[in-house]
Formats: sequence, structure tokens, C-alpha cells
Amino acid sequence: MMLLGQETGMAAYWGGWLLTIGYIGLIAMISMYGLHRYWLVFLFRKHLRNSKRPSKRYKDLPMVTVQLPMFNELAVAERVIDAACEINYPKDRLQIQVLDDSTDISKDIAEKRCEYWKNKGIDIEYRHRVDRVGYKAGALDAGMETAKGELVAIFDADFVPPRDFLKKTVHYFTNQRLGMVQCKWGHINRDDSLLTKGQAIFLDGHFVIEHTARNRSGAWINFNGTAGIWRKTAIAEGGGWQHDTLTEDVDLSYRTQLAGWDFLFLPWMNCPAELPPEINAFKSQQHRWTKGSIQTAKKLLPRILKSNINWRVKLEAFFHLTSPMVYLYVTLLALLFYPAIYVNLNALGDSRVVAIVIGMMFFVLGTISGGVFYVISQQVQKRSLIETIMLIPILMAIGIGIAANNAVAVLEALLGHESAFIRTPKYNVPGEDGNVVVKSKRRFGVIAIPTQKLSICLLELAMGVYLLECIRLSTIHGRTVVSFPFLVLFASGYWYVGLTSLWWHIQAWRSKRIMAAAGV
Repeated sequence: MMLLGQETGMAAYWGGWLLTIGYIGLIAMISMYGLHRYWLVFLFRKHLRNSKRPSKRYKDLPMVTVQLPMFNELAVAERVIDAACEINYPKDRLQIQVLDDSTDISKDIAEKRCEYWKNKGIDIEYRHRVDRVGYKAGALDAGMETAKGELVAIFDADFVPPRDFLKKTVHYFTNQRLGMVQCKWGHINRDDSLLTKGQAIFLDGHFVIEHTARNRSGAWINFNGTAGIWRKTAIAEGGGWQHDTLTEDVDLSYRTQLAGWDFLFLPWMNCPAELPPEINAFKSQQHRWTKGSIQTAKKLLPRILKSNINWRVKLEAFFHLTSPMVYLYVTLLALLFYPAIYVNLNALGDSRVVAIVIGMMFFVLGTISGGVFYVISQQVQKRSLIETIMLIPILMAIGIGIAANNAVAVLEALLGHESAFIRTPKYNVPGEDGNVVVKSKRRFGVIAIPTQKLSICLLELAMGVYLLECIRLSTIHGRTVVSFPFLVLFASGYWYVGLTSLWWHIQAWRSKRIMAAAGV
């Protein structure tokens, strides 16, 4: 009996150590990426005034092909075609390509709109595929066969390119080593809800801080799939559009820069777009971006790290491509909260000092870094500081709440699970971005998304219940009360995302029934 007790005690001792190592290791990994955010803010501040201007201007404007890839864009097909055809650029120097893989009546809408503009003298080509091989990458690659321009501008269907977009950007290509220009995304409907406000700030952080810091400090950036212009030669030398990842834009970007081409980000050139107005569309988009980034990391990071480029560029590429791993770390950390409270990390002793140090490290590096990152992204755009600070807890909750959804995406990528490219539903929401006012012509019911299964929603709600129990335990065990604020934040995030996802699932089912009854 004594021997059995000793064995049990040893198992508990080593179990406590393993738990402690796992718990602290996850916090350290999350904090490492948080520290990197501080580094990006530092680089942003350091290079804030290092903006670039074209070294010279074209005497004869280059030929430009505008590509509009779309798939079942019933709500926005007409809008983006009209905006592209109204771009202020010489007609004999501009070609519009509508690259349509649609399988519904949006095909007829797009084709008729192309005929309308062709009759007005616009060089517009309508290309329809029936097989969808390669999804968006396949459509773009197919369009290259008849693209006339030496430059290729790309806009997704939810974007509204400004009339002066080309005249303000093409002159940068007088630099013969410039392969791509990426412009900042605007947000037509940023003030519609807490969700759209949160998404707008997330994206502002990526564009305003990340892209600016990387590009101006000499690191590499990526094309974001839309609102950018490519040199056709650079696409070819980078290996062309490939579809073995879900982020064909990131993939081509790194391959092209490995081939020696330069990229440029223009933070002042705003291109308005629609944000997903409901949570399941947002989660679907995040799932694709997360999975695609990890797929690209698996595909290209070994090649990047073995290349003879500057080590700083390699390091930045590593953090950029592997950053979605944080979602997996956050989910695993949440799952360890309960055993951490139960075991109480006894392997490190009973002192509260250890718990406080760990908590403060996580708070400063894993939590506050995000707040600083996003507050500065809004401050430099002259948005309300008070409003932004008030939104930070919402941002954190949303980021944590989608962690389970994105952790699944990370695991799928790591395990090599193949999945289709699922477009983000567009609703043609009315809104305003800068001087661009967008009016809605139609309103549609909620669009169901195949990849957003109810099981993920139920998992998020289960995580919310689990964390409520962790909160209860943390109030009982005085030594773990330092974790209380984090537990509340985590629980709030999972409950918010889980409940709103369930609500929109129900609305999608109702819309589907109504549309089926109406014969749509």
C-alpha cells in the first residue's frame, strides 16, 4: 500500500511538472508573438515618414488589364464591374476582364453588364469557366492567357475601386524592378456593428502597422489578393498563380520576392470594400486565411530560410507566415486552465510570486501588445482614441472567440487536409468610406456557408461553459485568482462568438427555407 501511494505521489509530481512546462511553454510562445508586435510598432514609428514617391512618371501610360475574379456574386457583380469600367484611364490603354466561375444567375447579370459596357466602347472581356479548377488562382491564371496589359490590377467582387486608382499608382512602375503595388483596404460598413468595427480595426492593424513597418524597413510583404497591381513579368518569373494553398496571393508574393522582385505598399491609397456583416462569414474568411498561411509556411519557409537573403527578412517572414499558430496556442492554453487551477502548478511551489510573474508576462506581452498595436493603427488615422480603447476588450474577445475555429484550420493545414476555396459571401451593404458613398441596390437573406458547420459553434459554446467552471474554481482557490481577468476575457469571447454564430446559423436556415419556398 505504501509503495502504491509513493507511485501515485510520483505520478502526481511529474504530472504537475509536465502541466507546468506545457502551460508556461504556451504562454511563452504566445508572448513571443506579442513581443514581435511591439517590434512592428517600433519599426512603424521609426519608418513612418519614409514614404516613397515615383522616381519619374510615364510619358505614355502603360497598358493595364483589370481582372475581376468572381464566383456567384449575385449581390455585387454589377457594382464592381461598373466601378472598374468607370476608372479614369485612357480607354485604349485599359482592358477589363471579368473572370467568372459562377454557377447561379449572377452569371447572367455579369455577362449582361459586360455587354452594356462593351457597347459604350470599353474593352471588356467576359470569361466563364465551368470546372473551377484552381478556384480563384485558376481563374486568374486563365485570364493571363488573354491579358493585354503589362500591368495587371486585381479587385475582388466586394471592392469598389476609386476612379483615380490607376493614375495614382501606375507611375511607381517606372521602377523596372517593382513587381507589385499593394494598396490599403478601406471599409464601407465599418460602423454597422461591433463585429464590423472589430474587423476594421483588425485589418487596419495589418495594413497600417504591419505592411508599413515591413515594407519600409526592407522586409517582405504580401499581396492581399485584391486592391493591388502586378507587373505581368513578375507574376511569370515568380512561377505564376498556383492553387496548392488557400492563400494563392501570399504564396505568389513570397515566390516573386524570392525571384528578386521588389514590392511596395501605399498606405495612403484607400480602396473601399465590404466587411463580412455576420460572424459566420467572418469565421469562414478567417479559416481560409489561417489555413492558407500555414500551408504557405510549410511550402515556402524551408526555401526562404535556406536562401541567401538577409537574416532579418527571413526572421520577419517566419513570424508573418507562422503567426496563425497563435490560435492553436490560445486554444490549448484555454484547455489547460482547468487542470492548471486544479493542480495549481505545485511543481513550482506554493508562492504567489510565480503566478503573478507568469500572469504579468502574459498580460504585458500577450494582451497589452495587441492593444498598443491596434490603438496606434487608429491613432495615426486620426480616429477617436477613447472609442478605440473602449473597443479593445471587444477586439480581444473576438480574437479569442474565433481561436477554436482557426485552430481547426491550423491543424488541417499541418495534417495536410485538403479543402475547397470557399468564397466569403457578399451582401452589397450600403455604406461610406472616405469620399466614396456606396448605395445598396438589393438586400438578400443570410447566406449559408458550407464550411461553417454547427459543430464548431457548439464547440465554442462548450468552451464557454468550460471556462465558466474555471472562473468558479479560480474564485475558490485564492492562489489562482490572478487568472480571473483572463478567464473572464476568454469566456466572454467564446460565448460571444458561439452565441452569435448560432443566431446566424438559425437565420441562414430560415433564409434558405424562405428562398426555397419562393423558388429562388
